[in-house]
Amino acid sequence: MVQKPMVYYCDLNSDPDSGGFVVTVPDLPGVITEGDTKDEALFNAWEVLNGVLESMVSHGMPLPEGKECATEGFFPVNVEPHIISAWELRKLRGDLPQSEIAKRLGLSYQAYQRLENPSKGNPTIKTLEKVAKVFGKRLVISMV
Repeated sequence: MVQKPMVYYCDLNSDPDSGGFVVTVPDLPGVITEGDTKDEALFNAWEVLNGVLESMVSHGMPLPEGKECATEGFFPVNVEPHIISAWELRKLRGDLPQSEIAKRLGLSYQAYQRLENPSKGNPTIKTLEKVAKVFGKRLVISMV
């Protein structure tokens, strides 16, 4: 189980009407925000992107794969680790019921449910190591 950085790229454009900047995320149509300065617009993009992704994972929706954008005007936005870990757990589990994984981990069903919910879960490294072992994986965390 690799906890690697997850990045989406946003498109930052000046807005002649407001004098500020507008940010969109091509991989997530409808995700749009703005700011008076570039820094404010990019911070707002980080907030909006992570909020949308957290909601998607919480509601069992799949996350689109972020595409590499080397084009000028695109900026990387990092996804928060608690969202990545919940999403990775859900992908690892596949079609197995949560109750089965909970039993293998020696956790209650509710405790395992929280691990897959980014707004409620806060797994420790030890817990993630146990989960990786149950799935026959090794936990590797990149601190990039």
